[in-house]
Amino acid sequence: MRRTVLGGCGAWPGAGQACSGYFVEHDGFRLLLDPGYATLPRLLALTAAERVDAVLVSHGHPDHCADLNPLLRARALGDAPPTPLPVHALPGALDAVLALDGRMLAGSYEVRDFDAGTAFAIGPFTVDTKLLPHFVPNAGIRLMADGEVFACTGDTGPSPDIVALARDADVFLAEATFPEQVLPEQDAPFLSTARQAGAYAAEAEVGRLVLAHLWPGVEPAAAEQSARATCTGRIDVATPGLTATLS
Repeated sequence: MRRTVLGGCGAWPGAGQACSGYFVEHDGFRLLLDPGYATLPRLLALTAAERVDAVLVSHGHPDHCADLNPLLRARALGDAPPTPLPVHALPGALDAVLALDGRMLAGSYEVRDFDAGTAFAIGPFTVDTKLLPHFVPNAGIRLMADGEVFACTGDTGPSPDIVALARDADVFLAEATFPEQVLPEQDAPFLSTARQAGAYAAEAEVGRLVLAHLWPGVEPAAAEQSARATCTGRIDVATPGLTATLS
């Protein structure tokens, strides 16, 4: 299983950056996870739009799904439109982004709703999900293939289910919007810090922690330093082009 970071910014993309987006490949299958703002140009540097086999979205905030629209445009308006793209998401999560072009994109995608807490298959992947706390319904995602595990929180506040989601994962991609303290404080039930992500990674005994969804302006080094206060394992920050082959 190979995972490539397309972007790691939270809320909006900083200059030269992109929001959440991850490209996961296994046995020739190409899965796009959370196509947030500005991720499509980075995806197109890796593969053609029509070669994406499926999309999986953790929740409906646009920094996790907005570039589904230009991806579908690139597929539907190309010289040889491919078969409809399977798009897996929580019920209603993609209503707004799919409404942008109405009938023009009709037939270019097939929405496959899932409920957080269920398991299902996408190509060679077994997908297990957990409902994690956020401002809108959010599914933590655990991808498994050939004994390898990639876990991703989406965006989440504190929850004991995060450890279960990440348990023994080869790579754990964790939301870490702020280094030490969520601001404003009333948002603390719905977002996480790098320090918290490190603690979850240590308890879950993951192989590699990748900090994602950093607030624009947060220095990656500051996030990494905060995570190292609670985790002694390998830590990276989700920056465009970062890759991980899970083995």
